[in-house]
Amino acid sequence: MSQPIYLTEDIRRIEAAAGSVTPTLMARAGRAAAELALRLLPEQGKDVLILAGPGNNAGDAYEVAVHLKAAYLRVALVSPADPAKLPQDAAEALRKWQAAGGEVLRDVPADRHWSLVVDGLFGLGLSRAPDGRYAQLIDLANAQRCPVLALDIPSGLGSDTGRALGQAIRATHTISFVALKPGLLTLDGPDHCGAISVADLGLDVRALHAPSGWVAEPATMAWVLKPRLREFHKGQAGSLAILGGTAGMVGAALLAGRAALKLGAGRVTVGLLDHAAPDVDPVAPELMLRHPDDTLGQNLDVVVVGPGLGQSERAETLVGAAIASDMPCVLDADALNILADNADLRAACARRHADTLITPHPGEAARLLEMSTQAVQADRLAAARALAERFAAHTVLKGNGSVLVARDRHWFVNTSGNPGMASAGMGDTLAGFLGALLAQRYSGEASLVLGVHLHGAAADALVAQGIGPVGLTAGELIEPARRLWNSWLGR
Repeated sequence: MSQPIYLTEDIRRIEAAAGSVTPTLMARAGRAAAELALRLLPEQGKDVLILAGPGNNAGDAYEVAVHLKAAYLRVALVSPADPAKLPQDAAEALRKWQAAGGEVLRDVPADRHWSLVVDGLFGLGLSRAPDGRYAQLIDLANAQRCPVLALDIPSGLGSDTGRALGQAIRATHTISFVALKPGLLTLDGPDHCGAISVADLGLDVRALHAPSGWVAEPATMAWVLKPRLREFHKGQAGSLAILGGTAGMVGAALLAGRAALKLGAGRVTVGLLDHAAPDVDPVAPELMLRHPDDTLGQNLDVVVVGPGLGQSERAETLVGAAIASDMPCVLDADALNILADNADLRAACARRHADTLITPHPGEAARLLEMSTQAVQADRLAAARALAERFAAHTVLKGNGSVLVARDRHWFVNTSGNPGMASAGMGDTLAGFLGALLAQRYSGEASLVLGVHLHGAAADALVAQGIGPVGLTAGELIEPARRLWNSWLGR
């Protein structure tokens, strides 16, 4: 089953629903983290630095300290917090540490070489940048060359947003208690969390609170995958049109067409706005190249609008025609910019009954939502949810840890992909993949989840082969994506 993801408020509900348990959730968290800490220590490592803050995350740190001291490690626990102001559970954990003979230091010992640093400064719900002594401790932890284990979430990272709030721990490992949080997986999160493990603390998390968010991966949609029967014809794989390719940007439309063809669409027509474009694609002669007017007149199942489209009056007409149709459609690139500038098209899109998929990067999302790019990135999940609701569309907000929101409000975070995808044409191949899945009669939600994850997974497969990440090109993703897709189908 796919891994669920919970917002901070949901984690609080789960903890409340669990009620009073023995051992306490804090004690369970401390034991789970201590077991991981022992595995991370080098063979001869004995010196452990534990940083504790002013809240319940400090209680987790004190619990870890008790276990590591019992394992005969040399534990230095440092906290600038006033012990009289600790929450009740954290105060009880502090008393356990002191009863075990531990002490709380104000300053980090200067003469020690640390084998492990444990970050228990700040946990969930942090809303402002760490400052003063806490910021100094974060800098000190980040300067270490040993493993750094973050408890629940790296201090300084927004648990719901993944935004680094100023100084933030760069952990080599993070143990997330109860369940995954979106901030671990998107924006700055992946660069600060290192290897992530989840300790459910013995709770039946899904029974206590049903999730609405999941990690986007094949397992999420395994139940909808449809291996082809031997009695199969191209009409069952759907007829797809790609509209775009104005002068100077023909390659974008061809990339989308090639991607759609090799991901299994039965027939792919590329409607090119550039009248001087060739009649045949020498790389994929199976593509039918036509003028957009001739393309729209065909018997189509799905239309993708945007790759290399430009923002001319003719381009605007094509976006309007796609939105007015009763076909599933993918709106990408300049189609989104046209949508952002035209109130009538925005209203028409919101009224559509057929599946609509939109694929904005943060800048395009900002234009669609009439806000700044910085505001979009400050809360990527909220922005993606707003887009899905405003346009009644299955939405992917692209970026590090792409956020996906389906029209029924289910949401996902995609963890596949790598920095090599920061190159021209990647969005065009994604649009082609999404169109091909829609053409093969996958739902909008399934197409979104499978297509986005496949796109990143293909890039990861190339890097694993030594191709990239630097210099990775969009066209190179198509072949590994085809291989992966067939493997998912059991072929």
